[in-house]
Amino acid sequence: TMNKKQVIKNTISFVKEALDGAEGGHDWFHIERVYKNAVLISGNEKVDRFIVQLGALLHDIADAKFYDGDESIGPKKATEFLKKQHIGEDIIIHIENIIMFISYKSSFDTKEKFNSPELDVIQDADRLDAIGAIGIARCFNYGGFKNRSLYDPEIKPNLEMTKEEYKNSTAPTINHFYEKLLLLKDQMNTKTGQLLATERHAYMEGFLQQFYEEWNGVR
Repeated sequence: TMNKKQVIKNTISFVKEALDGAEGGHDWFHIERVYKNAVLISGNEKVDRFIVQLGALLHDIADAKFYDGDESIGPKKATEFLKKQHIGEDIIIHIENIIMFISYKSSFDTKEKFNSPELDVIQDADRLDAIGAIGIARCFNYGGFKNRSLYDPEIKPNLEMTKEEYKNSTAPTINHFYEKLLLLKDQMNTKTGQLLATERHAYMEGFLQQFYEEWNGVR
């Protein structure tokens, strides 16, 4: 029989190694924060804790953004790893689905759907890491990584984007707050997630207000 503690340890080692040198917002520390948030949130939810732990650790093993938009690499890598750990087929399929459906851009696909309480918890944990102080830091870090401008008053946020437009956007970083980050608060799945998101959301709003005041030289 498999030792769950040992499997979690092995998974952490696997993920750390796979993400060595990753972009700062999608590195091991991001995974670790999502993992901790997921465990925290799952304390108030009826979920399989083991699946939450595995899914949180493996959810960003190969983010499509860094693989020319290829969304199949993550699930593939995770499955290969889990098979070596002798994990049951039903758990592997569940983890694959979590990886495929966790990302914000999958919310553009209304046709395909996968739901589970474990996905709800991990998705909340992942979205929490995209908002608040850490969300702001990650957002600008990624914008710098893509050499985007901070802000351009001439370029308005686009709230009607298709999935393709969203994936290929080169807009200034501030626009991303309106196109994604400020929308997350109302998309949380769990009560605990909603509570934490509300605090972080308010922090981002304060940041934007301060940003515009400084930009425009007003006090």
